Amino acid sequence: MAEVVLEGVTKVYPGDVTAVDNIYLTVADREFMVLVGPSGCGKSTTLRMIAGLEDVTAGTIRIGDRVVNDVPPKDRDIAMVFQNYALYPHMTVYKNMAFGLMLRRQHAGWDNPLCWLLAPSRYRQARAERAEIDRRVRSAAAILGIQDLLDRRPRALSGGQRQRVAVGRAIVRNPKAFLFDEPLSNLDAKLRVEMRAELKALHRQVQTTTVYVTHDQEEAMTLGDRVVVMKDGIVQQCGTPFEVYRRPVNRFVAGFVGTPPMNFLNGRIVRENDRLLFDEGDNRLVLCDEHQRRLAPYVNQPVVMGVRPEAMRAAAGAPSGSTLRIAARVVEPLGDRKDVYGQTARHHRVVCRLEAEAPVCEGQPAELWVDMTRVHFFEPGEQGRNLSLA
Repeated sequence: MAEVVLEGVTKVYPGDVTAVDNIYLTVADREFMVLVGPSGCGKSTTLRMIAGLEDVTAGTIRIGDRVVNDVPPKDRDIAMVFQNYALYPHMTVYKNMAFGLMLRRQHAGWDNPLCWLLAPSRYRQARAERAEIDRRVRSAAAILGIQDLLDRRPRALSGGQRQRVAVGRAIVRNPKAFLFDEPLSNLDAKLRVEMRAELKALHRQVQTTTVYVTHDQEEAMTLGDRVVVMKDGIVQQCGTPFEVYRRPVNRFVAGFVGTPPMNFLNGRIVRENDRLLFDEGDNRLVLCDEHQRRLAPYVNQPVVMGVRPEAMRAAAGAPSGSTLRIAARVVEPLGDRKDVYGQTARHHRVVCRLEAEAPVCEGQPAELWVDMTRVHFFEPGEQGRNLSLA
């Protein structure tokens, strides 16, 4: 086990296409780090550079105390799990899991009963190697619950079972770091949730440094000790799932993390008597005390207010100055709650997540209370910085 450090790592493809741009990142020993972002953001390229499958254009990658820029993948002491599992179809589960270890045997040529007559010590070493491989394979199979599948071939396995075999093949190596490249994307939704929980429990058990790539922000939030949000080859924010969700540094991170995504309302900060309000056009919302102080320099300037769907509820009994009037267009029942899609005169998409019993109906106007302590204010633009943060 070891920490993984990226210092100024850049990857430029022919044609001056920058896939990864000057990344500085430290994955602590035994940490579960998740790289997340939209397609083409550079997360898989970053993982492949750590694995040695892509050359580094600039910068340094260290695994433990060793710089590995020029070290071949097989000598980096890492184990990678791919999206398509990459299992050998003609081998049993046991042989798939043992294959990497068998290649590394030092005394494989002496593993023959006739060698007992020629070199008894070498023969004993060869048998000890085989016994150690068998122990590791069966131990990993027990951890993953696939002991009964060791004699099957991949074609006789379900998608979830194949994924467990791919993970088991990585575990038996006992590497310094695990690298996962969207390993759950081929599974159905229910199995993906189950495997997510198993991977998290597995990490707690084996305690190996892990770098995990996904485009699914819900997967990133549930798995990672820390989450790295990327866009256009640049790290937008790195923090715990709670930090990334509650304190997004810019509008891109705020909109990418969360389901349904954050609502963004264009408007401006205005002063009315001794208080500041956000003027959306048809609605005016009073800022909380903390935002009053931080946004005082932005009076009469355009800003974007971000509010998550779960930070709104039906406005019955709500204090004045904190309600948003919308026209409800679609109501999606979700059991114990419902998502309401509405609009204002200036904004065509406002989503709120309400209790199932909330008196909001399709095709009717609705008034929503907005928790102004949970809103964010951003500079205009797709990646406008969060003005709400200290």
